[in-house]
Amino acid sequence: MTTAKPLGKRYYPTPALEKGLDILELFAATPEGMTVSEVARRLNRTMSEIFRMLLCLEHRGYLAQSANKDRYHLTLRLFHLGQEHPPTKRMVTEALPVMHWLAHEIRQSCHLGVLDGGHVVILAQVDSPESTGFYVKMGSKVDLMHAATGHVILSHLDGDSAERAVQEWTRETQKRRPADLNDHLTKIRARGYERRASYEVTGVMNVSFPVLNSQGNAIAGLTVPYVKRIEDTIGVAEVVEKLSEASRQISEAMGALTEATTTPVETTAPKKTAPKPRR
Repeated sequence: MTTAKPLGKRYYPTPALEKGLDILELFAATPEGMTVSEVARRLNRTMSEIFRMLLCLEHRGYLAQSANKDRYHLTLRLFHLGQEHPPTKRMVTEALPVMHWLAHEIRQSCHLGVLDGGHVVILAQVDSPESTGFYVKMGSKVDLMHAATGHVILSHLDGDSAERAVQEWTRETQKRRPADLNDHLTKIRARGYERRASYEVTGVMNVSFPVLNSQGNAIAGLTVPYVKRIEDTIGVAEVVEKLSEASRQISEAMGALTEATTTPVETTAPKKTAPKPRR
């Protein structure tokens, strides 16, 4: 069955390019890797044409072979390319000094995530200065509906953008949209941030604030996976306060107009805030 193309848009078939993209997308959804025959079967292609494509992608650094040479897996080259994209690279550059300040202040790790289809990809991460804690590895991909970061981004997007992201998630996962999603996102937007127990790890409380652009739409989410240690003196309320300040600083660096940039300076003693990112 031929897929209908959107009216008003030109489309010129490029079989070799499409074949290569099909392979990359397939490997992105299969972290355990695949053999040549598995790729050929899943893409309904011949072994010979798939083998040539895999050799090319390996030569260019997008794929690598396992130690015993029987399987291929995706390398981090695509991730690094994404980081080199100017808007992404600038956001990470602006965010990292603030994230280091935040981790020092609250003694917890933090990470910065963005939407990528039906997933959240972690672009940057800073460890807790303590010897124990919990962190999410940089480069990780998390199901959009299982991530506080994803929910806080969705809740701070315009309606069309949020709907497209959810549709992409349903297409990739073949799952139905959660029945309570709209109500949940409305509550997050009204509160300004997400705060809920982790979807995947018992004992972790995820607190997530949006990073906004000049249009007031979320371009990322800054999240602290809070873990209560026995002798901790810093609770969730202080994490919320410091995380709010950190997300505001990064948002301003990305051009957002926040309350702090539009209201007069108070005459009382200033609060300690995150360092301004160096330009």
